[in-house]
Amino acid sequence: MFRHGTHVVKGYRTQDGAGVSLVRVLGAETAEAFDPFLMLDSFDSTDPDAYTAGFPLHPHRGIETVTYLAEGAIQHRDTMGFSDTIHAGEVQWMCAGSGIEHDEQIPPAKRLLGIQLWLNLPKRDKMAHPFYHAIHAGDVEEVRPAEGVTLRLLAGSYEDPAGTQHKGFEGQHLPLDFYEIALDPGAKLNVPVNEDASVMAFTLEGSATIGGLPLGAKTAIKLEEGDRVKIEADPDAPSHVLFLSSVALHEPIAWGGPIVMNTEEELLAAFREIEQGTFQKEQLEH
Repeated sequence: MFRHGTHVVKGYRTQDGAGVSLVRVLGAETAEAFDPFLMLDSFDSTDPDAYTAGFPLHPHRGIETVTYLAEGAIQHRDTMGFSDTIHAGEVQWMCAGSGIEHDEQIPPAKRLLGIQLWLNLPKRDKMAHPFYHAIHAGDVEEVRPAEGVTLRLLAGSYEDPAGTQHKGFEGQHLPLDFYEIALDPGAKLNVPVNEDASVMAFTLEGSATIGGLPLGAKTAIKLEEGDRVKIEADPDAPSHVLFLSSVALHEPIAWGGPIVMNTEEELLAAFREIEQGTFQKEQLEH
């Protein structure tokens, strides 16, 4: 059975960090409907002045950040000692867990295009050991599941129409299937999903019909009930879709800025620790 689209969210232009212009798509008001996907920001700019101020050092706890770039570059550095840069077609995956501080710098490029997703951590893993993992271009498998369609397996797994199971990077705390799907004009794809999964899609570029609903660019959609999702490109233009599937947590959310916990008490404790200099629980890598 094909899943149908329910919640549709069109992103809006705002700023974050030290003045980075971005499109905010998901946030606190959509957290319950899109569980476990908390925040989704989209970057799309050809003006370096709109983003090179970057995101200075700031803390996180209780979440994982997953950053994907279609164009441009982002440099990551954190207080666990991890330092790395991703480029077009690559992913940064950071588990904040019990607490980490990081900064993200964005060098000038012809175009910056991509997203950052916040994936909630289950209550049992809120205070897990932080880690950083980069998924570089050479780690990404490319599949052609239908005519005029290219699917890049950024994380998780994908079963193609021939029944072949493709495997990518697996997260430690929540499963996440993450596909970058490029469709030629008029191309169609049926994406298999687990019937119990929490599934969403985002139109990074171009318009598409997903779950039976026509969507413009920079729009997220939640997809309910079924074991397949139909994606159809605009008949006159290519479509660039990001597809994500995980597991809903159905847990209470206490969200304050960069910290996401289950109770207000846990949230307040995190901010007290930031003020007292006791926030980071784990030792530096080097």
